[in-house]
This record gives sequence, structure tokens and C-alpha cells, in this order.
Amino acid sequence: MTQAGTSEITSAMVLAAGLGKRMRPVTDTIPKPLVRVGGETMLDQALDRLAAAGIETAVVNVHHLADQIEAHLAARKRPKIVISDERDALLETGGGIRKALPVLGRKPFLVLNSDSLWIEGPQSNIRRLLACWNEDRMDILLLLAVAATSFGYDGLGDFAMDPAGRLRRRGEREVSPFVYAGVAVMKPELFADAPEGSFSLNRLFDRAIEAGRLHGLRLDGQWLHVGTPESITAAERRIAASAL
Repeated sequence: MTQAGTSEITSAMVLAAGLGKRMRPVTDTIPKPLVRVGGETMLDQALDRLAAAGIETAVVNVHHLADQIEAHLAARKRPKIVISDERDALLETGGGIRKALPVLGRKPFLVLNSDSLWIEGPQSNIRRLLACWNEDRMDILLLLAVAATSFGYDGLGDFAMDPAGRLRRRGEREVSPFVYAGVAVMKPELFADAPEGSFSLNRLFDRAIEAGRLHGLRLDGQWLHVGTPESITAAERRIAASAL
């Protein structure tokens, strides 16, 4: 049985092209990935975690206030940064990854939302996700946070998980225990017949569910949902309290 493991997954897609509408007016002048939480930009926190997990190359897509993100990343050494330019058209999560596939390569790769924040447990959650990945059983592996204990999250959850780690969507009138934490491992083959232009990764998530090949791993720690200007200060207080 094949298990990729951390040594074989060396590239990542960092989704940084969104408009950050809920974070306005902050994002009228600063792209959301460059908003600072706890003294460091959300984008740098994401890239630091990728570098610590052994990721060598990170493709970062840009659209809104793209020049600022490019300038910010110009001096970064680890991981190696490749910019995927979406200035002409915002491609959403799926379309952005499809455009970057020539750089991401033919092996499975990580996908990370640039605003994914969490308080780490005893081990790196990205390393745990990579170690759990098994391409014989999985097409996609999602990092999932417990909705009830996630900081700043008040939704109904996204997924339920069976004992084998397989996922299904929350039903229309259900409350599900897990929320997608914005980190995943994916196979490039999933994009073979994907449409050109803009589309959501949810299309691929649903296809993997139908095949019984969408799996999840529970985050060890606490996920921080930072979606509005007011949530920044609250998240900073939570981070500071966790360090005591």
C-alpha cells in the first residue's frame, strides 16, 4: 500500500487571490493575506508552517491588490515562491489551482487557504496531514476542525466523518461536527476534466464523496475563524492566552 508521507509531497498551492469582502474596510487597502494577526501576516504564518513541514515550493495566486502581495513575498527564501497571476480574472479555488498545475507537478500537493489560522497542538498539523495521506484510499484529504470548539465560528459545520475517516456533507437540516479548516492534500489527476475558468473546489469535494474517497483528519489544537475586522483583536487575545 502506498503512503506518500511528508518526504514525497514537496509543493503547495496557497490561495491568496480572494477579495476579502467580509474584512472590509481593512481590505480596501490591504489584501486579506497581508492582514496581521498577532504581529505577523496571515500569509507569512501559512508559509512558515509549510516551510517547517518540508514544503519546498509554494505557488501563491494573486488578484486583489496583487502588487502588494508580490512585493511582500519578493525577499522570501523558504519555501520557494512562484506567483500565479490572476489579475485578469478571478478563478476561484478550483480554477486557480487548475491554472497552477504545471508548477505544482504530477505528484499530490497541499492546498492551503492563506487565511487559515489555528493554535497548534503538540505536533504540526500539516505534518500530521501529510503523514495520514494514503493515495490508495484517498483522492482528497481535508484538515477538519471541531466546529463546537473553533474560535469565532458560529456555523452549522461542513462534514460528518465515519470511523474510517470518510466524509459526507452536512444535510440540509443537520448540524455537523466538523468544519473545513482550509488545508488539504489533493491529487492533480482530479483536475483532468475540470472546466476552464472559474470554479469551486467543492465540485471536486463532491465527486470524491461520491467515490468514497474524500477523507478527513481532525485538527489537533484550535482553529481560529478570522473573517471580520472585529475578529482580528479577538483572535489575537486568544493566541496570547494560549501562550501563557
